[in-house]
Amino acid sequence: MSINFLDQDRDKTQALKYKVGAIASILVAGAIGVCLPILGKSFEALRPEKNTFFVIKAFAAGVILSTGFIHVLPDAFENLTSPCLNENPWGKFPFTGFVAMMATIGTLMVDASATSYYTKSHFNKSKPGNFPGDEEMVQPHEDHVHVHTHGTHGHSHGAIPSADSELLRHRIISQFFEGMGLGGCIAQAKFKSKAIAIMVLFFSLTTPVGIAIGIGISNVYNENSPTALIVEGIFNAASAGILIYMSLVDLLAADFMNTKVQTNKGLQIAVNISLLLGAGCMSLLAKWA
Repeated sequence: MSINFLDQDRDKTQALKYKVGAIASILVAGAIGVCLPILGKSFEALRPEKNTFFVIKAFAAGVILSTGFIHVLPDAFENLTSPCLNENPWGKFPFTGFVAMMATIGTLMVDASATSYYTKSHFNKSKPGNFPGDEEMVQPHEDHVHVHTHGTHGHSHGAIPSADSELLRHRIISQFFEGMGLGGCIAQAKFKSKAIAIMVLFFSLTTPVGIAIGIGISNVYNENSPTALIVEGIFNAASAGILIYMSLVDLLAADFMNTKVQTNKGLQIAVNISLLLGAGCMSLLAKWA
């Protein structure tokens, strides 16, 4: 059977166009998503204390939860149960679930430790005569977890397959709403401008940089090699665990148990519907992605 090298060159050129387009599109989508809630503080309807903010954040949390369960975790199972891997040990133990579980527990530990550290720092700085209410309590632990989450998630999804427009569209949508989730937590925390700029920049650049690395190693990277499958599978499983923790604990639990939501029946219904819509829409994308 003859091989048409001209067609192969065209395929590579087309794939490169998609990857370069992915870098620009995902960068813009992520930056807009993460900046909207932060800049929204200037608009009355989008301020963190407004009902609209809770509804939008619930939708973003649903997108992130679906990304973990429907998009990332199945990929991890596929990687770590591949027939290209040795039956022993990969076929004899559910490594995907184990890694996802350990990532979730690890995130909880980091979250709790960071909260404890900042709580102690806050009260240690308080002098006699000062009351805890005199200074606003800053809670950066959520944002630390979010940045770590997106760094891991972006790294594990660095390479965009050739000429796959549906996957690219899914990644853009996912990046936008994940950015909104992160931006929502940044908006609620009282960070200085420099810290906000660093977190926004880190989130916006992580996935595009991952794609650029994917372009650089595409000629020597064998995605079906045992090493590649193991590394990608472990990263995907860890990303899924962190995303699931972040959406359920840092976003949903914090907002759904908020006094404002608990005392407003209409808002409760709205955030529940918004959550289901976010999770449903992102799950539907799995049909094409």
